[in-house]
This record gives sequence, structure tokens and C-alpha cells, in this order.
Amino acid sequence: MQNETSELWRPNTVVACILERDGRFLLVEEMAQGRAVYNQPAGHLDPGETLLQAARRETLEESAWHVEPEGLVGIYLIEPVDAGVTFVRFCFHGRLIRHDPTLSLDKEIIRTVWLSRDELAAEPNKHRSPLVLRCIDDYLAGQRYPLTIINDFRFG
Repeated sequence: MQNETSELWRPNTVVACILERDGRFLLVEEMAQGRAVYNQPAGHLDPGETLLQAARRETLEESAWHVEPEGLVGIYLIEPVDAGVTFVRFCFHGRLIRHDPTLSLDKEIIRTVWLSRDELAAEPNKHRSPLVLRCIDDYLAGQRYPLTIINDFRFG
């Protein structure tokens, strides 16, 4: 419980997309805390954005792929030890629409890669967080929720 003089605690909202093609998953290799790691195309929700808009935008910015989210794989809470921050990750699965190789990727992105689940699992030290493999495993286990579970409201 917070006292009246403390600042309101707010977790960071993150979106990610699981995108599969021929048994391989679209991942980005990116720099995080001084090392190259794998992650799904993912990023923070921006002000005024819906979760679906953020998922489309982040995937495009990080991979140059236009995608359409088709369902929610899960909602994950993660608190990295000693990070002093909490993340709530909405992980979607989606459909690839088209790739635009003329787009520049976000500055942290080294490259995009397509890896099988086993190839990814073979390199656990290169995962940005435990959620990278967990989300793929949940997806492969058939964990899917319809997008109608998400409701966006604007009022005031």
C-alpha cells in the first residue's frame, strides 16, 4: 500500500507479436544492456494508441513487416531482478501481410531472423527475457484468445 505522498506506481505496457512462417518464427536480434539478444518484435504502448495499433507499429518499426494481429496468446507480468521496473506484456499472434525492405529498422535492431522453436531454445543466453520462448511455447500449445477480449475506451 502506498502512502499519500508517494508517486503512483505504473507498470510499463509492452506489446509483442508471434509471427510464424513454415515452422519458423520472426525474431529480431537487438542490442539490450550491451549485448545482442533475440526477442519477438515488441515495444512499448505509446500515448493515444490501442494495443493492436501498438502491435502493428512496433512490428513494422522493428522488422519492416506489415502484420495483422489475429488473437492474443497471453498477458504476462515480468519483473526482472534488480531492474526496478515491472512490465505487462500483451503477446499477440498474427498474420504476415507484406515486407517492406525499404524501411529502416529501429536503431537498436541489428537484424531480423527466422528461427525454429528448437533453434531458439538452443540459445537461452541470447533471449531478451524468459518470455521470448515462453510466448512461443504457449502459442505452439494452442493458447489463443480472440481479439474481442480487448476493449479500448476513450472518454472524457
